[in-house]
Amino acid sequence: MEALYHQTNRVLQEIEKNFQKLNSQESFEVENDIQTQITTVKTNCDRLDVLLYKVPVSQRPSAKMRVDQLKYDVRHLENSLQLYREKRQRKLNEMSEREQLLSHRFTANSTEGAPETCLDMDHALQHHSQLGNAHQGVDEMIATGGNILGSLINQRETLKGAQRRILAIGSTLGLSNHTMKLIERRFSEDKYIMLVGMAITLLVIGFVIYFIVF
Repeated sequence: MEALYHQTNRVLQEIEKNFQKLNSQESFEVENDIQTQITTVKTNCDRLDVLLYKVPVSQRPSAKMRVDQLKYDVRHLENSLQLYREKRQRKLNEMSEREQLLSHRFTANSTEGAPETCLDMDHALQHHSQLGNAHQGVDEMIATGGNILGSLINQRETLKGAQRRILAIGSTLGLSNHTMKLIERRFSEDKYIMLVGMAITLLVIGFVIYFIVF
């Protein structure tokens, strides 16, 4: 198990180095390498979950904590890759819209209607620009909200894993029932705080979208 754990940890370090390359220069090859490495790490984590049952009981909580940390790190890197792809797609869409606008051919109008046509065109271009900015702002807000919600979900899973580990360690060390109840109550309070935070985030995003669009 130790050999597979260290191998997986090295792959995570290589992914971080590839992200640095990806930020300095856009490359589909580097992006594909990152995706392949993320898949490898997730596969190794599944194998490590199976190997945990072969670890001595006294060492199992510590080993499980290290495996959970690997899972958390790979989820974070996977979210970062998804955000990078969404940002790149928005950039490509903006470039495509700009090229279509520049390549559009306008037919000649009569002299009498020229001033009115120019005013209509300026208004249409301004409206198009405002819609594009609003669309980009909404996409960024949705991406940010999705990232926040994803982080909250990851934190909830981490807290649940921490609770299970504490319960396992508590049962081993013989903690009192009062202490165990305090731990469970704290976990419930953290869950309610997370739900309230998610609700407030969704309300803020909804108000922003409403005021931008309407």
